[in-house]
Amino acid sequence: MSSDIRTISGSAFVDTELVPLDGRGRQAAILWFNRPEALNAISWDAMRGLADALAAAEQDHSVRVIFIAGRGRAFSAGGDIKAYKQLQADGAAFTAFVHDYCQLTEGIAEMTKPVIALVNGLCAAGGLELLLACDFAWAAESARIGDMHINFAQIGGSGAMARLPRLIGQARSLELVLSGEMVNSKQALEWGIVNRVVPDEQLIDEGLNFARRLVEKSPNAVKFIKQSIRHGMNRDLPGALQFERDQCLRYCLTLPDSMEGINAFIEKRPPSYGDS
Repeated sequence: MSSDIRTISGSAFVDTELVPLDGRGRQAAILWFNRPEALNAISWDAMRGLADALAAAEQDHSVRVIFIAGRGRAFSAGGDIKAYKQLQADGAAFTAFVHDYCQLTEGIAEMTKPVIALVNGLCAAGGLELLLACDFAWAAESARIGDMHINFAQIGGSGAMARLPRLIGQARSLELVLSGEMVNSKQALEWGIVNRVVPDEQLIDEGLNFARRLVEKSPNAVKFIKQSIRHGMNRDLPGALQFERDQCLRYCLTLPDSMEGINAFIEKRPPSYGDS
């Protein structure tokens, strides 16, 4: 990676690296879970740290792509089981914790920029729910992915049973969740949990290579495409088609990027797009 990387210290549990993608000031933000000794377990503080880092990256106009990754041997092992003993004893506190995590995962869908999970090592329970909330995920060869809530007599509450069947189907979801077992990166790719598998040492660089290609696209087009697909998935087909049509007309007729792309092609020059 470039020597121009800037690390922004966020919380004690999540830090942000800003990586230049070109000579025009456009960047990728890598949000790192930074509790390797706890396999990046998601405590309330870690959750808040990630929420703050996501909000900062969304508001930074220089950031075009957001990655979530984990330091050490895990992407995230999920919730902090030791902390659950006290947390679940307080009904109000546990309800607030689950509510906050749902807000975090659901908020990713409303972000205007691509949010991509780069998964290494262990990814379980709340870690899987975070993966599922992202726009898509790539995995290192070392990745092992599963739900695992049931192994501790728990059940997921932030997407394991709502998003997973929409991604890989009911039968495979039931097998994965009920067994409490992990699948390796090859099987996760075959099932459609992740889009690509790359060698561990290449995971971040491959993500950044994708970001360098994506940064050449119109950020407004990226935003509208993400909205169309995300919101379309929550509608029946006629409703999704209507939403897509409305998005197309709104984008092409009200934003200059559409005509800029056409003119740049005809004039054989690089396009100059505005910020989203």
